[in-house]
Amino acid sequence: MSSEKGLYSDMDNIKKQAIKSIIVASSGNLVEWFDFYIFAFTAVYFASDFFPKSNPTVQLLNVAGIYAVGFFMRPIGSWFFGRLADRHGRRRALIISVTMMCIGSLMVAIVPTYSSVGYFAPILLLMARLIQGFSVGGEYGATATYMSEVALSHQRGFLSSFQYVTLIGGQLLAVLTIVILEMIFTDVQLKTWAWRIPFIIGALTAIASLKLRKSMTETLTHESRTHPHAGSIHALFRYHKKAFMVVFGFTAGGSLSFYTFTTYMHKFLVNTSHLPIKTASHVMTATLFVYMLIQPVFGALSDRIGTRKSMMLFSGLGALLTYPIMTLLVHVSDPLSAFILITCAMVIISFYTSIAGVVKAQLFPIELRALGVGLSYAVANSVFGGTAEFIALYLKNINLQSYFYIYVTVILFISFLISTISLPKLNLYLSNKDES
Repeated sequence: MSSEKGLYSDMDNIKKQAIKSIIVASSGNLVEWFDFYIFAFTAVYFASDFFPKSNPTVQLLNVAGIYAVGFFMRPIGSWFFGRLADRHGRRRALIISVTMMCIGSLMVAIVPTYSSVGYFAPILLLMARLIQGFSVGGEYGATATYMSEVALSHQRGFLSSFQYVTLIGGQLLAVLTIVILEMIFTDVQLKTWAWRIPFIIGALTAIASLKLRKSMTETLTHESRTHPHAGSIHALFRYHKKAFMVVFGFTAGGSLSFYTFTTYMHKFLVNTSHLPIKTASHVMTATLFVYMLIQPVFGALSDRIGTRKSMMLFSGLGALLTYPIMTLLVHVSDPLSAFILITCAMVIISFYTSIAGVVKAQLFPIELRALGVGLSYAVANSVFGGTAEFIALYLKNINLQSYFYIYVTVILFISFLISTISLPKLNLYLSNKDES
């Protein structure tokens, strides 16, 4: 009887430790993504400060270009932090990444405008964005790896889904911050100086998250970190090239659709649907809140049906419904209709985002996991997620906006083929359910 009680006690302690680790990793993740996304949501206010006066769409296009360039630092950051995490531990990588995000946010908060320093203004803004991109490049892979490793095997989908709960939470807090600022300040104040406030908040909260991350339990063993292949990009492409390409393929569809219906959608509602800025902010706040809440539901569902079926549902439904949803959003005239349409899209994307970390982590061995997850994600995310806004705005500017919907649909269909044909053929190093 006593041994049975001891077993239950041990299980309770293991579960509590897993939950604590998830919370600690998630809190830092939330801060990182708040800092990263606030740039996109404040762009409608500061775009005119950093470029010569011109067409508003062109100004947004210029800022979107800087936003996209930040994404192209992600592969470099993912390689650096992935190697660091696989050789020296997940904890160290996560501490350094949040420190760099703090620096990038502080730079944006104090950068001078075009009227003050001319073209040095967008250059300094670009430098800050590069630092943020480098930081987030390491954040995603290390966090996805860590959360997948500390999660209990039979609840891996559910517990790992909290990576996107906090990732989306970062977006939600970014939008909510803008909503609050819009209630306090006038449009003139927001466009002249008040837009800087969120970046100051982001830098301060990043400092606070450092203390939390210092208490994290390390998951990388001495045997793993001293493995000959630990953090080796050569070993990654020699022995796990197929896994890398599969993750690249379905991340392409996941990132493109995610950024289309989250980050870009705020500008779409203002610039295409012609909703007032404040109304668009309220719509995005509501949709992101629902989106955040449903992540654990879809994560738990994947524990029952398997990650492969979740990926098939995401990419298949996304390929079928993206074009009609985007087309309807062009003509939307009231916030409720916009909310319903965007929420429908986010429900579909949740089949992917809720399991994004674990579906990638399970394809790589522990000594290459952070590098494999981070680099494959970062490259695909840079190419497809980071350019989503730029391509969408460019096609709108030349009156070919509907071509963007076709583009998203095609990439999602490719992700569907990869999920159905290639994914089942790979080894699973982390598995919580038979994927047959």
